[in-house]
Amino acid sequence: MPLTDTAIKAAKPAEKPRKLYDADGLYLEVAPSGGKWWRFKYRMDGKEKRLSLGVYPDVSLLQARKARDDARRQVLDGSDPSAKRQAQKRASAVAADNSFESVARAWHVSWARTRSQKHADQVLRRMELDAFPQIGAMPIATIRAPQIVAMAKKVEQRGAHDLARRAIQISGQVFRYAIGHGLAEHNPCGDVQPADVLAPVREQNYARVDVAKLPQLLRDVDDYRGHVRTRLAIHLMALTFVRTSELIKAEWSEFNLAASQWRIPAGRMKMKTEHIVPLSTQAVAVLQALQRVGTGNDLLFPGGHDHEKPMSNNAILFALYRMGYKGEMTGHGFRGIASTVLHELGQDHAVIELQLAHQERDRVSAAYNHATYLPQRTALMQLWADHLDTLRGRAITLP
Repeated sequence: MPLTDTAIKAAKPAEKPRKLYDADGLYLEVAPSGGKWWRFKYRMDGKEKRLSLGVYPDVSLLQARKARDDARRQVLDGSDPSAKRQAQKRASAVAADNSFESVARAWHVSWARTRSQKHADQVLRRMELDAFPQIGAMPIATIRAPQIVAMAKKVEQRGAHDLARRAIQISGQVFRYAIGHGLAEHNPCGDVQPADVLAPVREQNYARVDVAKLPQLLRDVDDYRGHVRTRLAIHLMALTFVRTSELIKAEWSEFNLAASQWRIPAGRMKMKTEHIVPLSTQAVAVLQALQRVGTGNDLLFPGGHDHEKPMSNNAILFALYRMGYKGEMTGHGFRGIASTVLHELGQDHAVIELQLAHQERDRVSAAYNHATYLPQRTALMQLWADHLDTLRGRAITLP
C-alpha cells in the first residue's frame, strides 16, 4: 500500500533500520537515530542498486515520487542514475578546482616568468581587486560574456576607466590559457569590445607618455640644462600633479613648509573651492631648493621678462619639447599619469579623485571640502613621491 504523509510522520525508529515501501522501488528508510531517508531501489546490468533521494521532511513524499520517476526513466533508457550522479559530482569538483581565480593564478605564474616582479605584482593585484571579487569563484568553463561585462562595469563605476578595459584584456589572456590547457572551450572576452559596453571617455588634448616611459622622463627632467626654476617647476608638478595654471601662479604665502601643506585659494581652483596639497618630503626639498635659487618676489615662478607676472603656460611645455617629448608629454600629462599609476598601485579611488581636485565627482567624493580624507591624501602623496624616486632610480638632483 502506498505511503501517506500521516504514516510517515507516525513512523517510529527501531533498533535496526526500518523500510516503509511506497511503490515502483521507492521506500523510506527510518534509521535508529530517527532520521528518515528516501531511497530508490532498481536493477542495472543484473545488479540491485540503491539511489538516495534526500531526507524527509526536507524532501516531501510528492518530491520523492517525482525524483523516483525521473530516476526510473533513466533506468528505462539504459542509463544508471547512480553513476550519472557520481559523474556530476566529479564534474562539479573539477569545475570548483578550475574556478576563474585558480586558473588565473596558474596563468599568472606562467606569464610572470618573463616579466619584471613589479609589473607581475601589479597585474596580480589588479585581478585581486577587479576580477576575483566578481567572477573568481565561478567555474571558468561556465563564464560568458555578460559576466565579463558586469565585472568590467563594476570597475568602471569607481572611475577607473582604463583599468576596466584592462580587466577585460587580462581576463582574455586567462581564458586563452584555460583553452590551451583543456579547461575551457571558449574565450568570452573575445565576444566583448570595450568600446561597445563601456562608456566612452572624453578625450583630452593633454599628451602624456606611456607609464613605461615615465622613469626615463623623470631622469631627463633631472638632467635638464635649461633654467633651473623651470626644472624645479616640472619636478614640483610631477610630485603634486596640480594643474599648470595652479602651479605657475603659486605664491609663497600659500605654503606652510613646516606643516608640509600647500593651500591653493578657491579663486585659482577650477572647482572654486580651496584645495590642500599635502607636500611630500621630496616636494618640500624642491621648494627649499627654489628658495635658495631665489625668485625675487612672492611668486614661486616669475616670468623671464616680467618678474611681476607668473611664468608662461608654455615654459614647461617648451622645456619638455627641448627634452625630446614634443607631442608626447605636457605638464598636464602628469595628472593623468598619476591617476593611472596610483589606481594600479591599488590606492583608493575616492582619495585619488579628491587629490586631483576633479570638477566632476562621483557620489563618494561629491561632498568635498578641502580637508576631506586629508590623512589618507597625505599618505598618498608621500607614497607617490617615493614611487617616483624608485622609478627614477635616484633622488632628485637639487641646486
